[in-house]
Order: sequence, then structure tokens, then C-alpha cells
Amino acid sequence: MQTIELKYPVEATGETFINLTMRRSKIKDRLLVAKMKTASDEEKEIRLFANLCEVEPKVIEELDEADYSNLQKVYLGFFNSEGMSPEQSSSSQK
Repeated sequence: MQTIELKYPVEATGETFINLTMRRSKIKDRLLVAKMKTASDEEKEIRLFANLCEVEPKVIEELDEADYSNLQKVYLGFFNSEGMSPEQSSSSQK
């Protein structure tokens, strides 16, 4: 889990959010958004981030672009190979 401090707090769902805590994604999270057949890629990503931060999608929709960009960076950071030995990292890329 990682907490993201918002540069621009938002008010949504009757609350003020000054930070969001994002958990690591699981396959079930991916499957949930994959079922959204008519949704755009952006809508799917918003739903995914809402699930991972355990907030309503409206909260993610209200974020400033700079804060949203930080969410994307945190999400992508969960996929880095940090902590793997060079052998493990190179063999997983084959």
C-alpha cells in the first residue's frame, strides 16, 4: 500500500480528501474493469484506481491532473522489478 498526498485536495461524496491510499492490484481488479465492455480506457482506469484506493469513482474524477498523474505513477511503480536479482529480472522478460 502507498499513500499519495494530494497537492489539490478534493471534495466528493460528502468528504474532503487530502490523500489517497492505493493498494497493490490483484487479478480480480483487472477482471472487474475488463467486464466494462462499453467503457473507454479512461473510464476503466478511473474505476480501477477507485477500487485500489477504496473510494467512489467520483473521488478519482474530481482529482486535479497533477494528482491523477501521481496515482498513475504509484500504480505503475507496483510493477517494477525492484527487489529481484538480475537473473530473475532478465529471465522474467524472456
